[in-house]
Amino acid sequence: MADLLRMPEIAANTEEAVLAGWPVAEGDEFAAGDVIATIETAKAVVDVEAPTPGAVVRLLVPEGTDVAVGDPIALIAAPGETVDDVDAALARLGLGTATGTGPTPGPTPAPTTTGAPGPAPAPPRSAPAGVAAAPATPPPAGAPATAVGRIFASPLARKLAREAGIPFDTLRGSGPQGRVVRADVEAAIAAARAAAAAVAPTAAPTPPAAPAGHSPAGAAQPAAEAVPAAPTGPQGAAGTPDGDDDALVPHSRLRRAIARRLTESKSTVPHFYLRGRARVDALLALRTELNAAAPVKISVNDLVVKAVGQAHLAVPQVNVGWTDAGMWVFGGVDLGVAVATEGGLVTPVLRGVDRMSVSAVAAATRDFADRARRGALRQHELEGGSATVTNLGMYGAEEFSAILNPPQATILAVGAARREPVVTDAGELAVATVLRVTLSVDHRAVDGALAAQWMREFVAILEQPLRIVC
Repeated sequence: MADLLRMPEIAANTEEAVLAGWPVAEGDEFAAGDVIATIETAKAVVDVEAPTPGAVVRLLVPEGTDVAVGDPIALIAAPGETVDDVDAALARLGLGTATGTGPTPGPTPAPTTTGAPGPAPAPPRSAPAGVAAAPATPPPAGAPATAVGRIFASPLARKLAREAGIPFDTLRGSGPQGRVVRADVEAAIAAARAAAAAVAPTAAPTPPAAPAGHSPAGAAQPAAEAVPAAPTGPQGAAGTPDGDDDALVPHSRLRRAIARRLTESKSTVPHFYLRGRARVDALLALRTELNAAAPVKISVNDLVVKAVGQAHLAVPQVNVGWTDAGMWVFGGVDLGVAVATEGGLVTPVLRGVDRMSVSAVAAATRDFADRARRGALRQHELEGGSATVTNLGMYGAEEFSAILNPPQATILAVGAARREPVVTDAGELAVATVLRVTLSVDHRAVDGALAAQWMREFVAILEQPLRIVC
């Protein structure tokens, strides 16, 4: 009997995701374990595998659509089963008539873009002022008319278009067979901004009598229609003299996820902080020697990540995570490595750092960084881990504190290595390269004395760096 395939909960507390791609078509049969859908979350792209064999009867959601977790995305049947009346099968399952890869059926169908006058329902993300044109504004120069049928595009291109508020059906693809790629979206964004800048001086002025915090059109005006002609300040009043450059940019899915997680962590986890300093001249010398023979270039951060793994082995009581049910004791050392992307911070996890060579850590970290910036990380690569390393030294930050990523008990913030005067063990003044680090600790899982033991061990490893490669 035909049944519904629903949007899975890819990650904990995920309320919605993007149906990024359909590797299958209507009428295709699939085996257990075959990839039948590609889902894009705030941080990763996930392949959905079929738990049992079946056949695709109808695809209910087009590619690039935001779908709430649990909503139906396809009608599937057993292998060889014939569904004579698809609409009747959908009605039996509680859905209205669906038309192939059209809008999601049900009580809240997606609005159809027709260009007709009058207010339309607000999109999932409001278009940023000065970036996306209003419904009546012509599409960017060179864009085709609304496409009919399936639009092929990379997941990153779809993500950029959604975040910028660019209607996807106005984009012209320059990739193979007309596929929309990142450069096409960036060109459309630039064209939309240029068009908005050209018409901004002719926008209607804000009524002078409007008090701060109130809409000039009155309280009775619907929110969907209360769009100011020019960007306004946070209270809704006319901006300062340079207010023409202000804009309200909608939060991306990744930025919302980061905000939610960090707020939860900072408000519910009792943080405390330990600061340490290490003389890293020997570490830098070791890096130079390794890079002379290593198959991949090794960075200071790669050596720091490996040193964290060694310190966790030396003080295993810190290699834990807090859960309500009990203390989770990790059998190996899996470390998250913070990667900055255009959309925000992601932390893919290196598995078994304690068993990896320095070259393997360097290669894996570069692979993660490259795929993170392309939006190609997998969900399992972002899960787990007993600690995280975040490094702002390459930006010149000497010292900072980081917020924990629960259920991990520690996160190490690494600053820039600087030449500065130090006092040697013999009591003499000398110049050395000093690296400052700050360990943020979950006090529920790790006590201060234990964290101090870990910091002492970690600094000793950095100052005796042969321990990293032994």
